[in-house]
Amino acid sequence: QVRLVESGGGLAQAGGSLRLSCEASVRTDTIGRMAWFRQAQGKERQFIGGIYWSAGETYSAASMKERFSISRDRAKNTAYLQASSLKPEDTAVYYCAADRGLSGPYEYWGQGTQVTVSL
Repeated sequence: QVRLVESGGGLAQAGGSLRLSCEASVRTDTIGRMAWFRQAQGKERQFIGGIYWSAGETYSAASMKERFSISRDRAKNTAYLQASSLKPEDTAVYYCAADRGLSGPYEYWGQGTQVTVSL
């Protein structure tokens, strides 16, 4: 079982930046990839991007590439989501997900962390 714990959410001002962390409870050499999603109230979950754990190669939704970037620290078993030029519409619960494979649905999910962006 893989447990994922997000942190770093909270209140932010429009135009500002935020970094979210996702720590995995297991050695991440057993993880194939990790990814970030978000879900705004009343809306469907939205894919932001992910990272192939071993190679460190990232992949992102086209609409997210400009302001969101993903990285990882293998020694800390942690993935990061860096968000910049925040907008009120970025307000959502942000989730990280992980899977042992390199494709298909993500098997493991964190509990989510709320990000609220105000003007």
